Amino acid sequence: MKTKFLFLILILVSCVNQNKKNKSPEWIQLFNGKDLSGWDIKISGYELNDNFNNTFRVEDGILKVSYDEYDSLNGEFGHLFYNEKFSNYILRIEYRFVGQQVPGGPGWAFRNNGAMLHSQSAESMGLNQDFPVSIEAQLLGGSGEGERSTANLCTPGTNVVINDELVTRHCISSSSKTYHGDQWVTVEMIVRGDEIIHHVVNGDTVLTYTKPQIGGNNIPEGFPLKEGTPLKEGYIAIQAESHPTEFRVIELLDLSRK
Repeated sequence: MKTKFLFLILILVSCVNQNKKNKSPEWIQLFNGKDLSGWDIKISGYELNDNFNNTFRVEDGILKVSYDEYDSLNGEFGHLFYNEKFSNYILRIEYRFVGQQVPGGPGWAFRNNGAMLHSQSAESMGLNQDFPVSIEAQLLGGSGEGERSTANLCTPGTNVVINDELVTRHCISSSSKTYHGDQWVTVEMIVRGDEIIHHVVNGDTVLTYTKPQIGGNNIPEGFPLKEGTPLKEGYIAIQAESHPTEFRVIELLDLSRK
């Protein structure tokens, strides 16, 4: 009887282990819907985790970039960093723009936010550094008239390759449609280390590029990586660039766990 019992236990353990092997990876909720646990704040001109004027906050299950405690913007560009590195993943974000841009915000930052990929860490940024060295999936909203794509690419301190050519200009537009008003938009970034990155908006692939690497004119003095160094991994951050923005989903599927 004891032998049969041990045999049954071994079968059960084997089945559990097999299920674990066959189990698909689960989405990780980077934003937990409650607070900023797991995130670090860096605002230009302020020390790490000084949330100047309560710029980043969570209210009613929404992560908000807010400017209601500002009289005007004086270069306080901010970033909220998830405190774990990733390399191969799908990042899914649901965002929208609300309200009015804070006085003093630059024209280019109207309805402008971004998801920074393969970023340097929050603690490695200089006190007055505006933007982290990273690959930015630029999130834009329409003005109510005209065309303005979202999920574009900007490259602070980086370059990429498109159609086998090194692209050194700072921003590249995607082929997405324009999203006016306060509608929610779903953007996914499919990131495969330093090989290839896709930007997907509401299910449509709107931009693809390869070989992200250090380069360009925005590399901070003393930055430890040389120009041309492939970017295989890094941190994820969202921006505060002067226009109120809301995020209801920030989740990640870690493809390295498949």
